Amino acid sequence: MNSPQNKRKELEHILSKGNFVKINEAIRSLREESPFTGAIELLVSYYESGSDLQVKRLISNFLNDLKNQASCVEIIEEINKNHLPETRIMLIASCWESGLDYSGFISDFAELFISGDYATAIECFTVIESSAGHLGMTEKKKLITQLKENASRITGEKTALAMELLYFLEQTDEE
Repeated sequence: MNSPQNKRKELEHILSKGNFVKINEAIRSLREESPFTGAIELLVSYYESGSDLQVKRLISNFLNDLKNQASCVEIIEEINKNHLPETRIMLIASCWESGLDYSGFISDFAELFISGDYATAIECFTVIESSAGHLGMTEKKKLITQLKENASRITGEKTALAMELLYFLEQTDEE
């Protein structure tokens, strides 16, 4: 059996060659088992630096289809890195697309909602909305407080989005 370090080196080698067929095969094999530590980081790095739209779509679809809850930590680590806006938006979208529970990171998404551009805010809104069912009353109240305390940082077209998010959270808080 290959060690995680060997798997990482192998994936890195495949990505560096840029062969679509081999990259597709490598991603297919990652789908069949839990991704090893570092696989997501390599794929995101390739996504950001690559220009092949087919490969970018493969990577995005792979992240959207993640089913291993343990992958959430690595996705959040990637979101918090200094990536291009396009990459960060793709990563945030993968959080709600995958259906995994990101409620443990809800404060991170609230901060990204507050500080990000409109496209980032929309994706964060969707993650928060889809995670709301996993939040207890205390977490929802903290989230509402976080958004209200930072209202002055939410400007322009994000204002209406923030009001809608607060309304949603306050309504689900009452249930």
